[in-house]
Amino acid sequence: MKIFTGTSNRPLAQAICDSISMPLGACTVDAFPDGETFVKIDENVRGEDVFVVQSTSPPTNHNLMEMFIMIDALRRSSAKRITAVLPFYGYARQDRKDQPRVPITAKLVANLIVAAGANRVLTMDLHAQQIQGFFDIPVDHLYAAPVMYDYLRQKNLTDLVVVSPDVGGIKMAHAYSQVLEAGLAIVAKRRKSATEVESMAVIGEIRGKNVLLVDDLTETAGTLTSAATLLKRKGAKKIFACVSHAILNQTGIDRLRKSKIDELITTDSVLRPALDGVPITTLSVAALLGEAIKRIHSNSSVTSLFEFKGGRTS
Repeated sequence: MKIFTGTSNRPLAQAICDSISMPLGACTVDAFPDGETFVKIDENVRGEDVFVVQSTSPPTNHNLMEMFIMIDALRRSSAKRITAVLPFYGYARQDRKDQPRVPITAKLVANLIVAAGANRVLTMDLHAQQIQGFFDIPVDHLYAAPVMYDYLRQKNLTDLVVVSPDVGGIKMAHAYSQVLEAGLAIVAKRRKSATEVESMAVIGEIRGKNVLLVDDLTETAGTLTSAATLLKRKGAKKIFACVSHAILNQTGIDRLRKSKIDELITTDSVLRPALDGVPITTLSVAALLGEAIKRIHSNSSVTSLFEFKGGRTS
């Protein structure tokens, strides 16, 4: 077995290797003067079970292309099996035709991963679970919830209510509320544009309670911050937010600095610089991904990674 990584999240790939006591595979990933990506695998992979770790976070198109080229290089080097490890799967929000004459880019990306030569995919907290069905190869879908739960349990939060910031996230919020033995509420929202959201009403009782907002992804933080403002107005005490993938741009960072959120809890699925003035806690999913890689290699069950405290995250 060998593990390689592109340039999108090298610290996570190194942490995965450290967690399972393996060296990170040697490869050269560089760019020609005109911007084209060059990849060379610097060790023998003939007949090996190979894993390529690459988050498709911004710059999304560059990181995707880098992964396709790495997979192609490994396939042409006679690797026995290639597993694309995507801690964050980009383009996942474009998973359906919600208006005329638009693509289903999440399906296109799935086709390109298979066409490049991947035999298997390992990913985490997809924006839409049906994306697993876009692949005709095996997909192992992990959840960051067990890592989040361990951290939240240490905080000993009382009077807790888990809140979904929109109707689409109710399933995830329900799973958290069951495991944390907390209440459940929903924020109804209306999206004005790709970057602007208006939170309109809270369904559930949150007055005098500590609140945990849960979501799979935030970029501009519009949904989270507008929900937090509404919840504070409705009488919530402390507000925490749990987000698997925090791909924060400048707009999102500015909003979080001014927001009512006391702590944003996220993972290292995407590489992010240190953020001043943002109350952010980053938990590592390296051990979780490392264990999944070990089990895939040994053809063991990955299902037990979804189970914790007698419940399931799915």
